[in-house]
Amino acid sequence: MSAPVITRAEAFRQARAVLDAARRRRDSMPIRQAAEAAAVGSTRSADEIELILRRLHRQAAEMRGQGEQQLADAA
Repeated sequence: MSAPVITRAEAFRQARAVLDAARRRRDSMPIRQAAEAAAVGSTRSADEIELILRRLHRQAAEMRGQGEQQLADAA
């Protein structure tokens, strides 16, 4: 008995849904837990990864603030 055939577009939609769900789980993790998960199989320690993640998180917040200020200035 053969498996049902799905279209390429449907396969992409299903794969995208799986990736989006994984991204939501990852994004909802506390930074320390995400760092520990990322450290598995890495040459960096969880502490190093946590510092990097916190730095990136802070920079992203600053960039969002600058973007919002530019929008307010343009209005």
